Amino acid sequence: MPFYKIILIVLELMLLAVFVIPVFLEIVNAGNIAGILVSVILLLATFFWDRFYGFIQNICTYTGGKIITVFAAFVICLGTGFAAFLSVKMINAANNAPEEPVTAVVLGCHVKGTKPSLMLTRRLEAACEYLKENPDVKCVVTGGQGTGEDITEAEAMKQYLMEKGIEGERILKEDRSVNTDENLAFTKTVLEQNGLSNDIVVITDGFHQYRASLIAEKQGLESYSISCETRTDLVPTYWVREWFALAKEMFLK
Repeated sequence: MPFYKIILIVLELMLLAVFVIPVFLEIVNAGNIAGILVSVILLLATFFWDRFYGFIQNICTYTGGKIITVFAAFVICLGTGFAAFLSVKMINAANNAPEEPVTAVVLGCHVKGTKPSLMLTRRLEAACEYLKENPDVKCVVTGGQGTGEDITEAEAMKQYLMEKGIEGERILKEDRSVNTDENLAFTKTVLEQNGLSNDIVVITDGFHQYRASLIAEKQGLESYSISCETRTDLVPTYWVREWFALAKEMFLK
């Protein structure tokens, strides 16, 4: 086997591992499913390149085959370009910190019983740091009660922040939502009920910030971002999943 093929196979196996690892952490979503599928296709194409290339040459001898091949190449290029465009937007949104203190909004995430999951804990750590740096700022914690959760995500977050020294009167709860759209829609109501400005800083994972900003804009909120740290080995899975979520947000809503 040529050396360059060995290198390609090693790289493709590493890519496959990146998307398989979250499965062992019981994380299965569109991101790692798509990543695994693409990795396997690349591996098969590399292993059986001669047959694959011969097949393409064969079908391109027919007009219909040429049309299908050109269309497939177009879709792949379009999808790659769209993913690159979204990635740039996601990076920019993740680094859009406010210049002046504004109300913090912590987006919900899974709670294990009554305790925040690791991902939610990291969001709360970022929120706690921001609130201590800005003692006059209020915070809206968001999220209802889901499967396997003994209390609402909002209540679990409020308890965590109070344990870290944040005064309870600074923490407002939005405890009905089940997704990001509802997080921000119901948060707007909380802001209005408490006489707060529509200027907010969303505290969540960096990969999530761009979609949150799009949803906030639809709700008439002026949003900024503070991004918490995400486990490095989980970033690719969640990043790719976000491409699908953003496509849905842009074109199906």
